[in-house]
Amino acid sequence: MKQTAEVVIIGAGIMGCAIAHALAERGVTDVVVLERDQIGRGATADAAGGVRQQFSTETNIRLAQESVRVWETFPERFGRDIGLRQQGYLFLISDPAEEPVFRENIALQQTFGVPSRWVTPQEIAELNPHVLLDDVIGGAFCPEDGWCDTYGATIGFAQAARALGVRIEEETPVIGIAIAGDRVRGVQTPQGDVSAPLVVITAGPQTRGVAAMAGVDLPIDPYRRMSFITEPFDALPQTLPMTIDFASGLYFHPESRGFLFGMANREEPSTTDKTVDENWMATTVEALVERAPAFAEASILRGWAGFYEVTPDDNPLLGWTGGPAGLAVAAGFSGHGFMQGPAIGRCMAELLLDGATTGIDISPFRPSRFAEGAPAQEHNVI
Repeated sequence: MKQTAEVVIIGAGIMGCAIAHALAERGVTDVVVLERDQIGRGATADAAGGVRQQFSTETNIRLAQESVRVWETFPERFGRDIGLRQQGYLFLISDPAEEPVFRENIALQQTFGVPSRWVTPQEIAELNPHVLLDDVIGGAFCPEDGWCDTYGATIGFAQAARALGVRIEEETPVIGIAIAGDRVRGVQTPQGDVSAPLVVITAGPQTRGVAAMAGVDLPIDPYRRMSFITEPFDALPQTLPMTIDFASGLYFHPESRGFLFGMANREEPSTTDKTVDENWMATTVEALVERAPAFAEASILRGWAGFYEVTPDDNPLLGWTGGPAGLAVAAGFSGHGFMQGPAIGRCMAELLLDGATTGIDISPFRPSRFAEGAPAQEHNVI
């Protein structure tokens, strides 16, 4: 275990690895990333892999837009194929009250060059002829959106960071954060202490507990989300877009010659339970077949549960925690963290090294916004 570093990052998911890589690209290679499990095996591994630019706030749109450009060129940049499939995100809207909101969001997205558009039921039927549209009044579609391999992408960032000199220590949990005066001084692990003037928490659903070690309360809570994948079947083509029933949160997209699908149980309280709820699986399957009857022919291959790391406004905490000086956070993405990883890495590196970001203003996501009464609510949350 390295005893000193310029920066310690807690968590080796997409955020930790992307920030480490961005720091190393800036010349700060004396970075230690500490992971209690293995690289990319936490919340990142459980994610559905969606990559979209259809958001309702300028900051999220621009973070997603910059990240898509990285995902599109990942093999050239990192020498690794992440299986990016840009088959689009198709939102189905059934509540008339949502139409003006989505139209306004689309206009904002288009302002920044995102090729999203409102689609009529007739256009939806062309994009995905397998969904029932009796209650659908329209939708939103962006052809650049899609999905990719979350684990492979995280490993790509980790390998590139290591090649630049970053140390990533797996199976090394942080059990304490050292503070002297009003500054962070490093962290403690079972394998030894690491002294550092900068500590960044990227611990996903565990972030609140990690921050508590420094006497800081960060409003991030874990919520269970279950995903399922079908066995290969031919009733639906593999060319379909990611399709989301916005009212229920049901989604599905092609995956491994079958389909990956899921739906949030919005009534379930925060939990650390990662088991699959068989009753909710049945509810999800029922909703899936109701929206796309061809799924009645499918068999479930497997299911798993992961966590959304949710904040009160469904947006992340990015920046200084407000606790001891030198303690920063990048967590609480409420389900859209993986897709924004590349841009978050760059922005956080700039914030840590330069004191401010360039290109994208992430100050709306500052951790102090809740105490200031300035939440930044994201509407397009699945």
